[in-house]
Amino acid sequence: MTETAWHARLGDILAGLSVAGLLVPEAVAYAGIAGLAPGRALIAGVIGGLVYALVGRSRFAVVSATSSSASILAAALGSLAAAPQMPGAASPDALATAMTLMVGVMFTGLGLFRLGGLAGFVSRPVLRGFAFGLAATIIIKQLPHLFRLSLPGSTIGLVLAGVASHASQWHGPSLALGLSALIALVLLRRIPGIPATLIVMATGIALASFGPLAHCGIVLVGPTPIAMPHLTLPGDPAVWARITQLAAPLTLIIFAESWGTIRGLALAHGDDVSTNRELTAIGLANSAAALVQGMPVGAGFSIGSANAASGAKSRLSSTVASLATLALVLVAGPLIARIPEPVLAAVVISALLHALSPAPIARLFRLHRDQWIAFAAAIGVLLLGVLNGMLAAIALSIVQLLYRWSHPVTSELGRVGNSHDFVDISHHDDAARVPGVAIFRPNAPLFFANAETVLREIGRDARGAGARVLILSLEESDDLDSTALDALDEFSQSLDRVGCRLILARAHDRVRDVLSAAGFGALADASTFSVADAAERARAP
Repeated sequence: MTETAWHARLGDILAGLSVAGLLVPEAVAYAGIAGLAPGRALIAGVIGGLVYALVGRSRFAVVSATSSSASILAAALGSLAAAPQMPGAASPDALATAMTLMVGVMFTGLGLFRLGGLAGFVSRPVLRGFAFGLAATIIIKQLPHLFRLSLPGSTIGLVLAGVASHASQWHGPSLALGLSALIALVLLRRIPGIPATLIVMATGIALASFGPLAHCGIVLVGPTPIAMPHLTLPGDPAVWARITQLAAPLTLIIFAESWGTIRGLALAHGDDVSTNRELTAIGLANSAAALVQGMPVGAGFSIGSANAASGAKSRLSSTVASLATLALVLVAGPLIARIPEPVLAAVVISALLHALSPAPIARLFRLHRDQWIAFAAAIGVLLLGVLNGMLAAIALSIVQLLYRWSHPVTSELGRVGNSHDFVDISHHDDAARVPGVAIFRPNAPLFFANAETVLREIGRDARGAGARVLILSLEESDDLDSTALDALDEFSQSLDRVGCRLILARAHDRVRDVLSAAGFGALADASTFSVADAAERARAP
């Protein structure tokens, strides 16, 4: 091994050890979010991380439990618990295992059938709003741990009301410890290279074990054993049907978060990754996590960025991180059990404070693009819950897209001087109309939902201008469905009846082919590849 290779391996080992120091406290915190034993998140990170390192291709991704997957799992388990009891209903642990397994099956299936493009249906505005609402939801649900309150409410409204109505029962030492830990985390994270989480966790363990706080009744996390319990799964098909429904949005969010992390790190470092390969790798990681009674895992942005910043050069760092996590739990299990719950709540809150920044959504308002989608996603998560809020935001974004396509803006084009350039007259004062010729461009593909409406409006404007030739630029339409074909034919005939000729400009080859196949050969033959050529043809008698 060359000296350069040795230094690279050493860098990966040190990076992996550094990441392990973050994985352990984060896993404990995320298990708490999901309402599961900490050992489930720890073993999921160990096994899932090792499987991903074998199959995945990202040099920096570290697969483990994440805050979003934990919170959605908690919402899904709450939904299953709130449903009417069915024969053969399983325990929460069995349901969590089944959810993790189903997520693995869905991921693997998507990868094998090469359906990675489905991630595009979760737009960035949805993710930004979802992240804001999710962060606010998780932070609010951590408040009872800061005040040492046991509240039955599951929604954020009930949690806030419960915290306010039980003010007389707030536990002063727990609140003081939690707020001190939160302030320390915020301040220490401003110093590069400082393991803020480890320092605060260690200090919290010391304070809860020795000194005055040790006898103040502060609640501790408790044992975090990594064991191999008997694998139990629900036996009722009805339960599995409901699990499948709830696992679908969980899979979608884990993929959106994981692919965003993997793709972002790959672009930043000039790497090449395959969507479908990563889908399969994360699917196998979740399936393996389910077999050891873990919880859903994904590639979290914060831990992946920390791995890259620590000097990782290959997947060896994530392998070392997983093995070091296992060693830490086996060796330091008693210490982890003594982490105070208020400190753990502070770790969760501090990890999500950045997501409460309104800047990403405010930017969309400045751009006047998709701002209400992001806003609806945030409000939806807060009011409807994580699952329903996310699904409502995705549905709203698709509805908005369909509305935009079905009501496209149409531009009237004019020539710039004597050039071959034709531009939107409303945006360019130097663009002039061609005498006797009307030129229009639909700024969206023509398809069944908009073809008749768009062509009717264009025909009305052309007849009002007294044009003898109408040029229709189809640069946005690389193909036509049968409705658009029939609408074009009917449009051409209606123009002929009033003495106006139709010329299609910027017609793609596929459009010409389908026009000919549909029997509209004359329309295809008269089409041109540019607006300038169409304008020249319009001068011919």
